[in-house]
Amino acid sequence: MDIKAEFEEAVKQSRLLPAQSNENLLKLYGLFKQATEGDVNVEKPTNFFDLAGIAKYNTWSDLKGMSMDEAKQKYIAVVKDLSGK
Repeated sequence: MDIKAEFEEAVKQSRLLPAQSNENLLKLYGLFKQATEGDVNVEKPTNFFDLAGIAKYNTWSDLKGMSMDEAKQKYIAVVKDLSGK
């Protein structure tokens, strides 16, 4: 199976995972965004009270420079780890 198909399968499996910690959800979010869009391409939220938006931005921004394929591989590995496979 190629990386694209494996990634798409991992995305499907991620939706079936039991409830996860915010840390794990942010990790998956950042890797997903890096894998599908590349480096962060939006402005950092300026509303101090938008804690979720700021956390998402920071998580994605921390992956700047990582290739899309590497992000896909890491996403797959995280899903496998969280699902116990």
